[in-house]
Amino acid sequence: MRVLITGGGGFIGSHLVDSQLAQGHDVRTIDLHTEQLAHVADHPRLQIITGSVADESLVANLVQGVDVVYHLASAHLDVTLPPEHYHRVNVEATINLLRAAQEAGVSRFVHCSSNGVVGKIETPPVDETAVCRPTNIYEETKLLGEQAALTFAHETSFPVVVARPAWVYGPRCPRTARLLRTIKKGRFIMFGNGRTLRHPIYISDAIHGLELCAGVEQAAGQIYFIAGPTPVTIAELARLMAEVQDVPPPRLRLPLWLGNAAGTAAQIAFKPLRRQPPISRRTLDFFLKDNAYIIDKARRDLGFDPQIGLRNGLELTLDN
Repeated sequence: MRVLITGGGGFIGSHLVDSQLAQGHDVRTIDLHTEQLAHVADHPRLQIITGSVADESLVANLVQGVDVVYHLASAHLDVTLPPEHYHRVNVEATINLLRAAQEAGVSRFVHCSSNGVVGKIETPPVDETAVCRPTNIYEETKLLGEQAALTFAHETSFPVVVARPAWVYGPRCPRTARLLRTIKKGRFIMFGNGRTLRHPIYISDAIHGLELCAGVEQAAGQIYFIAGPTPVTIAELARLMAEVQDVPPPRLRLPLWLGNAAGTAAQIAFKPLRRQPPISRRTLDFFLKDNAYIIDKARRDLGFDPQIGLRNGLELTLDN
């Protein structure tokens, strides 16, 4: 089988490249940055293209001869990017890729959306029927992107599946590494009461969920949350991250209003420099927004069954 993976140079994308190669598939991938693929760069069944999915002429060639498209590329949580960039990459490029893929005869299109499209969850956990109330430009454009994908599928009968991965962690994830490092050094600051929920999913489970979206026929036209065995509070997550590194759990807690003030000030200070601030109002969502999902639909339709619990996943992360 021949697959195209957009965003293959990212954390999730690079692991998906590894998995598809291991299964014997021919893989073509595109990303602006491909350093995470250095370990497989010479693989005879891998074609790495450095470029943007927003390049229409490039996209038309990408899908030629491809059986399955995994669309992971997106503009993510970078506060230095203007709203127009998010729309161009997360919405317009998605529509262009869908059209090109259909014209090229692609047999399955897996659109990797985000759990963030739901926005603020009032009563966690939620399932795929929850009303979406995005709260920032990333969430807004990811929702528009998945809506465009499903509309295209409905109007053309093109087999599209929308996956909404939860909080994915594991080896090669810069956010996971940074959080572990901060906790190990005793520099982690808890904003708020620590009771906000995160729903972690280890990278191998997330990859398996995406691959099931590509392989299960009746999944076409559906949306699936792809999440781990159970959500945990931020306090429990931080405690486990400290425990697996044999360091004391974080104890420094500050009120949320102070975090918001710091995030606002940092965004203002770093904007003229066009640099990502160390903290922002958007990164404070980690402490503000509950992140918990019901995965019964993925279990029922896809046979999805996450295997790696949080402690085991964190240990695997440290070992790799």
